[in-house]
Amino acid sequence: MNHVAPSPFDPSVPQVAALPAPLVARTVAVDPTDLPDDLLRLLPASGGLSWVRRGDGLVAWGEVARVRTDGSTRFADAERAWREASSHAVVRDEVRLPGSGLVAFGSFAFSDLSPAGGVLVVPSVVVGRRGESAWVTTITAGAVTAPTAELLNVQDDPVSPGEVRTRDGALDASGWRAAVSAAVERIRAGQVDKVVLARDVVATTTEPLDPRWVLRRLAADYPSCWTFSVDGLVGATPELLVRSEKGLVTSRVLAGTIQRTGDDDADLARAALLAHSSKDLEEHEYAVASLSRALEPFCSSTNVPETPFVLHLPNVLHLATDVNGVLAEPGTHPTSLALAEALHPTAAVAGTPTPAAVALIDELELMDRGRYAGPVGWLGADGDGEWGIGLRSAALDPDDPHRLRLFAGCGIVAASMPEAELAESEAKLEPMRHALRS
Repeated sequence: MNHVAPSPFDPSVPQVAALPAPLVARTVAVDPTDLPDDLLRLLPASGGLSWVRRGDGLVAWGEVARVRTDGSTRFADAERAWREASSHAVVRDEVRLPGSGLVAFGSFAFSDLSPAGGVLVVPSVVVGRRGESAWVTTITAGAVTAPTAELLNVQDDPVSPGEVRTRDGALDASGWRAAVSAAVERIRAGQVDKVVLARDVVATTTEPLDPRWVLRRLAADYPSCWTFSVDGLVGATPELLVRSEKGLVTSRVLAGTIQRTGDDDADLARAALLAHSSKDLEEHEYAVASLSRALEPFCSSTNVPETPFVLHLPNVLHLATDVNGVLAEPGTHPTSLALAEALHPTAAVAGTPTPAAVALIDELELMDRGRYAGPVGWLGADGDGEWGIGLRSAALDPDDPHRLRLFAGCGIVAASMPEAELAESEAKLEPMRHALRS
């Protein structure tokens, strides 16, 4: 049975700053053994949504409605629409786990100025798994629909995109090195302490791209990352912006990177170098301090480890810190989307001080990031949810199924070297490049 989902630009799907009322969600438990090991095998060829890590998470398809927002109020407008819809929703949930019941998937632009804006998508079917529990949710506008076993059918395998050609995006290698040099000069002049510069690469596929080809590759190669697909943004992010669950919040900060060699002994030595690198530790400290300051007003207590750990990914090693907190007023606390707005953009994707860093990004990158490095994830009717940072990602072209933009960014501090930062960006582009290969 094929799941037919409307296009993101289907005029039959509401795309206004409000959601239809009442939304009706019904969640039933299913036997986890009835689900494939890879939840992504349930997704249709188009219109699929995902948030999956180590085999657990959510996949969804179909649309009941979507909210599109713009500008500096894109988060607040989307949250207002979600709160209003949730307050009138009819939810029958026999599972009652994070991700069951009424949920929406979201993706938001990095910049207030980006025409990409923000979106919340309410799917018609959600399949979830968390440990030994699994469930199916159906969502409609005003009618009750019982989930059926047919919704768990495994779909046909995606077709290879064929030969993939790439070209420079806004800046070629020489231009990007020059941008890094200019950023270092501004830092040494005291205008900013750190700035994160990104670059894009345009990829063209021989065959129309089936997003599932990329998603399955990413999930298999990077199981410790959150593999996501929301409204044409696909990727596998290692960075959790915020998780809010029953009054507890968690955020994972990544800043400071070194490329792996493929030799285990050599990589252990490189991990030790990274853990003691003054340049990388400085970059990481800015990112952790930025996030902790943004989270503090919402929490009665926070736990910030004194030293980072080294996160091992197949292509790179990162300095990482997990920050945890307890929300100040459980029961009346902000939604996960409101927390994501408060934390975005972190120093890990913008720099510090943030306003000056964002202004320098606009000046030096010469491109619109779109939703790259913006929050991407999901939230439930109770406001809890998970939001990652849209890294290690690509934006699909809605007008050309053969075309997509790949992104990677690097944190620049006073000690940064343009050639080394270019090599780091190439390492960060590798996950998406590899996921596209036949």
